[in-house]
Amino acid sequence: MRITARAGLCVVALAALGGPAVNAQLTGVPGSTCSSPPAFHCPDGGCPGEVIAHAGNARLPRSRRDFFLDYPCDLKPGERVTLVLSLHGGGMNANWHRHYFPLFDLKDEYRLVIATPNAIGVLWNTENDDAHLRSLVTFAYDTFGAKNIAAFWLVGHSNGGSTANRLSRDPLYRGRLTGWVSLSGGRLGSHRAYAPVESESAYLLPTSPWASASRAAALRPPSEPGVGLTDAVDLPASPFSYIYASGEYELTAAGLPDHSKWAQRLGCQAQARLPDVVDRKAGYVWDARSPLSRSTWGGRRPRPGRAQLFVYPRYPDGRIVADVTRLGKGHTEGLEPNVTEAIVKLMVSAPPETK
Repeated sequence: MRITARAGLCVVALAALGGPAVNAQLTGVPGSTCSSPPAFHCPDGGCPGEVIAHAGNARLPRSRRDFFLDYPCDLKPGERVTLVLSLHGGGMNANWHRHYFPLFDLKDEYRLVIATPNAIGVLWNTENDDAHLRSLVTFAYDTFGAKNIAAFWLVGHSNGGSTANRLSRDPLYRGRLTGWVSLSGGRLGSHRAYAPVESESAYLLPTSPWASASRAAALRPPSEPGVGLTDAVDLPASPFSYIYASGEYELTAAGLPDHSKWAQRLGCQAQARLPDVVDRKAGYVWDARSPLSRSTWGGRRPRPGRAQLFVYPRYPDGRIVADVTRLGKGHTEGLEPNVTEAIVKLMVSAPPETK
């Protein structure tokens, strides 16, 4: 499905970036300059379509494919960073995804290097994209220095999540991988679940400020359930940290499972709930084709919210396993700032030794 920002998409040519010069350590980044705030960043409301449609601020030399590269502009030679390969969902593009899961807002504080590429087609596929993604990861390691990359995470939304699941089993990624963040892209050990028609939330209390609006409309499954959203029932052989995040309306009325087969595989303890994450500020983007009359599953306009955070404690070797449920949200509302930071804090808490 084709996903847009609050404003319509339009096609634009690759523009030159402004901002300070690339740090001396990074002079090998072709066609890219570093800026804080990041280049092609949407305002809090009314993001121009030409911004969302932009292909990227860097170009991979061999494939000549554009992608977004965000990193701390004050990065010093030899400084340790966390590398993230962040994959958009089906029908989306890189800059929409940058705003759906806005890691770039936290790149300076948490020393993140974020590569966000574009798929050639509607969905990521092995023929068009796998070689490009492999080259992009190799390029990042060469550019920033393998010894300086303390951790490597795969992040994927929807089809990007199922793609990250597949890539995690590839030797190139498996030997480097610290963890995977699945944003509605399949939960390890669980079947894909959709909210059935007329189901009631298992999470929202009647007193919740989001309850009245969310229960006003019936919960309906998408017209083509399962497109680009494969199960993640099969568990990979190699261990890594894992964070699953979804909107509550992507779950059945039973809600989030009270256990994790992946946590059990890693030897973690039973699920424990941490304090909710409360956001007073909305995310940046949503599926603009999904009016209030369509489906809560697909997602509605960005708005503040609350997220439930579950962990599986006493992680062997420090590995992180966690579940995040965003209350009153569906598949495409962009993540709010506090819940984004909560996920990043979990990511950077996983020690490099778990790679």
